[in-house]
Amino acid sequence: MDLAFTDQERKGALRFIIALGFVSLFADMTYEGAHSVIGPLLKDLGASATQVGIIAGLGEMIAASLRYFSGRLADRTRAYWTITTLGYFLNLVVVPGLAFAGNWQAAALLVVAERTGKSLRGPARDVLLSEATEVVGHGKGFGLHAAMDQTGAVLGPLLVAGSVARTHHFGPAFLWLALPAAGAFIALLFARWARPDKGTPPPQPARKELPKVFWIYVAAAGLLALGFVDFPLLAFHFQKYSLTKPEVIPLLYAGAMGVNGLTALIFGRMFDRYGIQIIVLGILVSLLALPFGFLDGQAGVYISIACWATGLGAQDATLRSGISQVVSMNKRGTAFGAFNAAYGVLWFLGSVTMGVLYDYSLLALVVFGIVAQLGAGALFFWLRKPLATIKTV
Repeated sequence: MDLAFTDQERKGALRFIIALGFVSLFADMTYEGAHSVIGPLLKDLGASATQVGIIAGLGEMIAASLRYFSGRLADRTRAYWTITTLGYFLNLVVVPGLAFAGNWQAAALLVVAERTGKSLRGPARDVLLSEATEVVGHGKGFGLHAAMDQTGAVLGPLLVAGSVARTHHFGPAFLWLALPAAGAFIALLFARWARPDKGTPPPQPARKELPKVFWIYVAAAGLLALGFVDFPLLAFHFQKYSLTKPEVIPLLYAGAMGVNGLTALIFGRMFDRYGIQIIVLGILVSLLALPFGFLDGQAGVYISIACWATGLGAQDATLRSGISQVVSMNKRGTAFGAFNAAYGVLWFLGSVTMGVLYDYSLLALVVFGIVAQLGAGALFFWLRKPLATIKTV
């Protein structure tokens, strides 16, 4: 954090981060409310565990490839707000459409479309956000944004849980998610007004290539994504073995998002103080979600969700902060795009692998995820020194 910034500049940056946080809050009410029951919805529509794994990862893979190009587009055009708005529009329109999906194939297409919207907005929004976090501290800023993001991720599943409890069906719950979708657009207009610098940042001279350490960083994050289990597969397992009631599943997800937001604030603060090595602690906790979730009984359900959410909170607060620390504004769109692309592709491969292993051996699934996450933790621990010494390029 640059101590040369004035109090007025810090207040303006913090105001913008909070405004953009409300956009994510309402957007996540929409998406995460849907995500909390996508697994059970797909099951009710006739999908198998393997198909759930493929669908959960396919959206991430398609979105990942688009993130690379949308990031480069953002750097080249600097149309950050236009790209961000289009991404939110697509993201928030398709989720209520899941209420009308008559089969798992139609639902899968809508899931992929939603991920496509996120791929468009992600790099451009993160560039805008990273500009403000330079003033208040990357860990603090991204951690605060993640906490507000996860507040919406708590409220959305609660909204869905209320609908499921009344109707005992998952489909109608998606119609209620049109309400926070409208709230996201209103908040987006306010965020645009609240931005301290209403113009686009001028081009800055920079190296043509991203530093080599950045690609090692991307590899570590990709390995982490490979071994990080997706919630729909956990929810599928819980419902298959009747470990929880159907209406409890979105409540579990809401609780997980609450833990996610709290741990993002904590890990964000620790990132500003200790650097990227703090994510290793989050990884050691998150890998415990696998044995408790798939090999234990009802008690393991709650432990696994807590560990899963803690690991996700650590990722939300630190991964983008690390990129912002070493890449300049005029190349961050490309950097965020490349990072998200690799992360999404490896997430897809991990989701598919875990879905296939689920039908073959739960123990093999657990071992696969633990080994991948331990490998990621080792790489991030090695990166602590290079990232601490490299200058922004």
